[in-house]
Amino acid sequence: MKITKLFDPADGFAPLTDAWAITDATLAKRGDQWWMYMAGKATNRPSIDLFSASLPEGTPLSISGWEVTASLQDATKIALLGKQEASAPWDLKGGRHCPAYVRGWDPGRCEWVERIYYAGGAENVWGPYTIGYLEWDGTEWRDQASPAFIANEEWEHGSVYEPNLIYDEGKWKLWYVAGSNQERYLVQGYAESTDGRSNWSKHKIVFPAEERVFDFCVNKRADELEAVFSRVWLGEGPPPANTGLWWCKAKTASPDISQWSKPVQILTSEDRRWFSGPWKPSLHYSETDPNVMLVFFDGTYGQYKFTLGCLEMERPG
Repeated sequence: MKITKLFDPADGFAPLTDAWAITDATLAKRGDQWWMYMAGKATNRPSIDLFSASLPEGTPLSISGWEVTASLQDATKIALLGKQEASAPWDLKGGRHCPAYVRGWDPGRCEWVERIYYAGGAENVWGPYTIGYLEWDGTEWRDQASPAFIANEEWEHGSVYEPNLIYDEGKWKLWYVAGSNQERYLVQGYAESTDGRSNWSKHKIVFPAEERVFDFCVNKRADELEAVFSRVWLGEGPPPANTGLWWCKAKTASPDISQWSKPVQILTSEDRRWFSGPWKPSLHYSETDPNVMLVFFDGTYGQYKFTLGCLEMERPG
């Protein structure tokens, strides 16, 4: 097992001069190039935004070599991933958080589309949140005038965020968090839709609040599905031993956790100076060694110092 730091405010983000934090990675191979989409903070922006980084075209997936996308107007400034022309009423003041890339079928337009789902805050950076997306129009990531998914169950406490999606079996399948960190109430929920923006199924509880599951990132691999999920600790004192990242697998992308294998803990909450209590995993496999998992994840230290790292390890089991 190897753990590598990618981004840390203490190291700076040269040659960028305005980046304050880069975290919340979701990865996608688009064409012949790997892209990383992240949330973060720029010093000249009022709230949380989405950014991107990439590897050179043709380069296999790697932990190192990522270049954060700079503004076309000023190479020392970080580039925003998408505008907020249509989405401002529901995501401007509170910002855009926890992006999740997915490619799926839009039955209304009868075409494949690429989206980056995220949680948007209408008024406050701490929520409440709704979930929406940016969609690739062939030239740029286009914002949407309204969110695609909102809380509608009492147990969701009026806020949904931390989306993770796959397109599978003709459905957009969404795992998400309901509740809030401030309440110390986090429920892992699930819903699915044929178009990823409307007619969602009844929202189901995957993990109850006492499990403290914050993310559930699913990845397709051959004839199996795998997931890496995080358990977090929001209470006082040292975190319990089960805080950290966990791995499991299943034959189908079921919201019923009993249909998944017994979870295996792959990373603890041990304080490693530049991070502790990892969350927001993004699971992929090495293109040079198919048995090696690369799990990109968030960490934090000090007073709101957010970091981004990667766990490299042999596949469990």
